[in-house]
Amino acid sequence: MSSAPGHPALARRLGTFDATVIGVGSMVGAGVFVAFAPAAAHAGPWLPAALLLAAVVAWCNATSTAQLAAVHPASGGTYLYANRQLGPWPGFVAGWGFVTGKTASAAAMSLTFGLYAAELLGAGDAGARLLAVVAVLGLTAVNLGGVSRTARLTKLLVVPVLAVLLAVTVLLYTVPGPAAGAAPGWEGSGWGVLPAAGTLFFAFAGYARVATLGEEVRDPARTIPRAVLGALALTLLLYAALGLGLLRFLGVDRLAAATAPLLTVVEHAGWSEGATTAGAVLVTAAAALATLGALLALVAGISRTVLAMARQRDLPGRLGAVSQRHRAPWAAELAVAGVVVVLVLAGDVRTVIGFSSFGVLVYYALANLSALTLTERPGWAPRAVNALGLAGCLLLAFTLPATSVLTMLGVFAVGLTGRALAVSRRH
Repeated sequence: MSSAPGHPALARRLGTFDATVIGVGSMVGAGVFVAFAPAAAHAGPWLPAALLLAAVVAWCNATSTAQLAAVHPASGGTYLYANRQLGPWPGFVAGWGFVTGKTASAAAMSLTFGLYAAELLGAGDAGARLLAVVAVLGLTAVNLGGVSRTARLTKLLVVPVLAVLLAVTVLLYTVPGPAAGAAPGWEGSGWGVLPAAGTLFFAFAGYARVATLGEEVRDPARTIPRAVLGALALTLLLYAALGLGLLRFLGVDRLAAATAPLLTVVEHAGWSEGATTAGAVLVTAAAALATLGALLALVAGISRTVLAMARQRDLPGRLGAVSQRHRAPWAAELAVAGVVVVLVLAGDVRTVIGFSSFGVLVYYALANLSALTLTERPGWAPRAVNALGLAGCLLLAFTLPATSVLTMLGVFAVGLTGRALAVSRRH
């Protein structure tokens, strides 16, 4: 999917390290601070199994995405891959699922940032929404300066976040928690592993963000697979240590009931006696920065998919405009920012995780299906991995809460109807 006539192509400025940092920054965001609690409510002591299942599906998806990105090194991610491997309608489903689900997710992340930042500054709900809007506009301004600025700011945001998360991980395994010596009180069945894995998938989403920036990566056939799989491997290790540590430290019931599990940990460990003490401030600030880093990469990824869809006339062609100076898709960036701001002012952060997860799981199901059709493949990516990823995505998607599934199916129906009308008018 080359640049549209009259619009310059994007510039290839990202190397392997920068691309990997963007992948890690995309994953270590709001999800790691909130997803473990609802997952524990579903799976109870089976949380490690849910984390493993989510990780296996994520790894299969990352492998398929890396294969496809090496073959099709242009912006658009699975929208592009499905278009070229499966046809325009599956491609549209992938792109529509990504843009709608991730735009809602971006609104939730920005509002999460606003809530954490408001807690640090002592602002109320109105202040939180204002801070969220400021964050969206500020990050959009950074992205409009080109992908190199996006990568530099991601580095600045992700380093302190990882430092705090590693400190909390050490705390989880060295300090006795309230669950020490207590018998688990959770009552439920192992079937909760499936919706828990689907919920935890929200925390992994982002490992393939660099694939949506494929037109801006140097030597994409080599760089993208390394960046995608490397970012996922690093994040998997961190999440496994955190998930097992939280279960050990807090126990099932406390973890399931926690609205901010990592903040609960520092309070129980004696690092905090309230929201103003050092431990709580560090965790709250890390959550705000992590959410900001993930939001930065997410808005960039959404805008590149919008750019690709505009080039193919699945969205208005004006959204395909690229700036001559910075080689950034400015029209798509501004459109995404505008929609996210509207959702921030009207939405609720608690309702979006399942909705976003379903859309993204459908998106990756189509990535796996597209990878299955490749005739030339590297030795590290057999077809069995693609098939396992496809089955895993569909299983997790349709075992999410019914409200999330039905809502997103309605969104898909609206998008497909709109495309059918547009195609009929075009012909």
